[in-house]
Amino acid sequence: MLYWAVVFFIVAIVAAVFGFGGIAAGAASIAQILFFLFLILFVISLIFGLVRGRRPTV
Repeated sequence: MLYWAVVFFIVAIVAAVFGFGGIAAGAASIAQILFFLFLILFVISLIFGLVRGRRPTV
């Protein structure tokens, strides 16, 4: 998912350089949504990993 956020970020930069405002804004918003979704999933995964790691093994 982070890969797609980077791809849309690059598309937004290229579109902004060539002056396509609508395309750049759309790609940038998609990249931002994917980045924050990745960040939320990462934090959830980190929390579950910490909780799971503290349990004693039987």
